[in-house]
Amino acid sequence: MATIAVVGEIVADAVLPFDGITDGAAHLTVHPGGGPANTAVALSRLGSTARYAGRISTGSLGRMARDKLAASGVDLTASQDAPEPQTLAIARLSESGSASYEFYVEGTADWAWTDAGLAPLIDGPFTDGRPPIAVHTGTLALALQPSGGVIERLLAVARDRMTVSIDPNLRTLLVPAQHYREAIDRWAALADIVRLSGDDLQELWPDFSPEQAAEHLHGLGVQLAVVSLGEDGAFASLRGDQVRVPIAPTTVADTVGAGDSFHGGLLHQLAEAGVLGGRLETLDTAGLTAALEFAARVAAITVSRPGADPPWINELG
Repeated sequence: MATIAVVGEIVADAVLPFDGITDGAAHLTVHPGGGPANTAVALSRLGSTARYAGRISTGSLGRMARDKLAASGVDLTASQDAPEPQTLAIARLSESGSASYEFYVEGTADWAWTDAGLAPLIDGPFTDGRPPIAVHTGTLALALQPSGGVIERLLAVARDRMTVSIDPNLRTLLVPAQHYREAIDRWAALADIVRLSGDDLQELWPDFSPEQAAEHLHGLGVQLAVVSLGEDGAFASLRGDQVRVPIAPTTVADTVGAGDSFHGGLLHQLAEAGVLGGRLETLDTAGLTAALEFAARVAAITVSRPGADPPWINELG
């Protein structure tokens, strides 16, 4: 089992159904979530070793989150206990199951990383003696400060030793789109893999097609650019060689955690193929297509059930 390091927030996702406000009360179901944490859970359930660095609250929501990570087999030795409350997200569902988010982040646990506190994620000690072959990050931890600057410095060091993966996962109700437009080129210069959703692409570069976005990212040093397009499947470009795959058949309960699970499936399959650890030199379009199809199956199972609940490897047959 390859080790993939993951850094970023873990939040309490309070899921509000389309008809969830009745008689003046909101009927919420709370699940552990947050983009990086969801990806770590997906990786671990699929059989990779996910070494997760999160600042996890010692309060009730943090304990719930820690329990889910531990039960999924995530390596928490690089994580920290935090006295602050856990970040809260309200995921409001549409009739179709798609989710829109609002976040409560002021004074919460996720953003107070220091360079010294985060360094063990890639420097060890490692319980199995094996350093990670890749590091993944994104969503709010990369966009907010001071955590964002600390993570960027970590990626600059990690890039000499391992593959770097970023999922910007734009949250423009909290972080202005202009901030992302100013930061994306800097992030891409640190990354080998960048995945965008269709919504991310529209916010970043409204006039770009997926092909144009990939060309721009390749120019900054990104080896593999992926755009998840919802019902239209996924587009990917490996150093200019383009691939498209359809979605996997499913029945949608909600879309919470879909992109995170897709990214976890992609990284797991690339690790299984032995192409992570550097600049993806040995990856070809056949291997990429297989990894994307696997990731689509992982995402399909996730969206078929409520909350960010990625599948275990035995559920994929």
